[in-house]
Amino acid sequence: MTVTIDPKLKAKCPRTALACLTARVEIGASPAALLEAIKMRENEIQKLPFPRGVLESPQVETTRKAYKALGKDPARYRGSAEALLRRVVAGKGLPQVNAVVDVINLVSVESRLPIGLYDLAHVTGEIVFRAGRASETYKGIGKYDLNLEGLPIFSDAAGPHGSPTSDSERTMVTAATKQVLGIIISFGGAEGLERWAQRMSALLTQHAVGQDLKIQLIQ
Repeated sequence: MTVTIDPKLKAKCPRTALACLTARVEIGASPAALLEAIKMRENEIQKLPFPRGVLESPQVETTRKAYKALGKDPARYRGSAEALLRRVVAGKGLPQVNAVVDVINLVSVESRLPIGLYDLAHVTGEIVFRAGRASETYKGIGKYDLNLEGLPIFSDAAGPHGSPTSDSERTMVTAATKQVLGIIISFGGAEGLERWAQRMSALLTQHAVGQDLKIQLIQ
């Protein structure tokens, strides 16, 4: 799987870096140990003296600045990590979907970084991380059609299919998924990406029978 960063996006967001993880997985309900780990992270945030402070973390702020640089309002189009953190701060907790999606959400909350997750069976050709163009849209997972103009997006030979805000239904993980691509998105450089990719790898191995795991850093 080839993933590249478009030079035009890189020019506006020069510290953009990605950590890509491919893995064979088994989709199933999250085991008790994973749910316990998620609950522990939620409790840690809620017990902070000022829980909303996590929404001002450097990673969240850097994502907001990148959206502004690309011409997208970060108050209307939030990075997925910020959206998940807002749920935790509000006491709603993380959604429970399946073991693979729940692992990605846990690592996103821990790292404060957006993570894209894709079923490789529905990805066509090479993937480019670029800014969305005028009139480009896709149906977000459980959402309306997303206006992609100015949004940082992942696009394959069939068109846009993911972004740090919301991924598309076309490449979403389902009960039939056998192989996934997870992409951790940093607009603040590559520092820490290897650590979080290894964390994701370990959790997928432990909770989703992860096999053939491969990590690649892209800057």
